[in-house]
Amino acid sequence: MPVEIDLFGFFAPTLLLVFLGSVVVFVAVDMCLAKVGAYQFAWHPGLFRVAVFVALFCGAALIVQRT
Repeated sequence: MPVEIDLFGFFAPTLLLVFLGSVVVFVAVDMCLAKVGAYQFAWHPGLFRVAVFVALFCGAALIVQRT
């Protein structure tokens, strides 16, 4: 995994880009789960949301690290 990526002369850490991508995917997934009503079955909806984001972020980071 490259440590830094050059974006128009700005060196950004790779995990920053993975984080931003995970936020975009999380917002879409969160909206879908809220529309379906999946948060009614969660014991603690805020904790469930955090767990979903952590799973997305860690999965994306592992995929980036393999390449």
